[in-house]
Amino acid sequence: MRMVLQQVDNKFIACLMSTKTEENGKAGGNLLVLVDQHAAHERVRLEQLITDSYEKQKPQDSGRKKLLSSIVSPPLEIKVTEEQRRLLRCYHKNLEDLGLEITFPDTSDSLVLVGKVPLCFVEREANELRRGRAPVTKSIVEEFIREQVELLQTTGAIQGTLPLTVQKVLASQACHGAIKFNDGLSPEESCRLIEGLSRCQLPFQCAHGRPSMLPLADIEHLEQERQIKPNLAKLRKMAQAWYRFGKAERCDDARQSLEASMPPCEPP
Repeated sequence: MRMVLQQVDNKFIACLMSTKTEENGKAGGNLLVLVDQHAAHERVRLEQLITDSYEKQKPQDSGRKKLLSSIVSPPLEIKVTEEQRRLLRCYHKNLEDLGLEITFPDTSDSLVLVGKVPLCFVEREANELRRGRAPVTKSIVEEFIREQVELLQTTGAIQGTLPLTVQKVLASQACHGAIKFNDGLSPEESCRLIEGLSRCQLPFQCAHGRPSMLPLADIEHLEQERQIKPNLAKLRKMAQAWYRFGKAERCDDARQSLEASMPPCEPP
């Protein structure tokens, strides 16, 4: 259970969250937490973008998920080594699940043609072009192919998890479209954001792995009686007295005890 208190400095959302459940089944709301509004919205957007990046599965599907792809015209010419080309040819059907459609021209052993790429790559390029920047699809596809080739060389299979290159592109999209610091939020907007964060699989970090919230205090502990602080000055004086007097007396006692236990020296 969580209760939104208010926005703080147009950057954070103060909430009360529960660390335990009371006997009547209601949560106590005892932990005061500050939620980073940008990091929280970034996480919510990332998980939604990941869901939207896959084709919707039909009931009769085997459970294999496929990334949505987009046609690239003309196809991208990607230079590869002969070993990379051989691996890509062997696994090109599996790569189609990752949104890559690759053909292998007979005219060159060091070239592949990419006719389809993950949809998010094309969307990323469209955003870059709107900002007046250079195209990025080819460089992202080259990085994507290197990532998959390295996985094939080390594991001998295409991984079923979301590829790192795709995740980086989606994380960038999530960041650019997220609520920023100094954006004012109404109480309703703050509540919707916290509700969305609570449904995330990884609510405690943003799209880039930074913490999205910080626990401040347990309210129940604040209500307890304050403990009396030790008198440090008095303790310091007691320690000095022990070093000056107690330690010296112990040394004298130890020396006298040692001398009494030793037999007298015989004359030579």
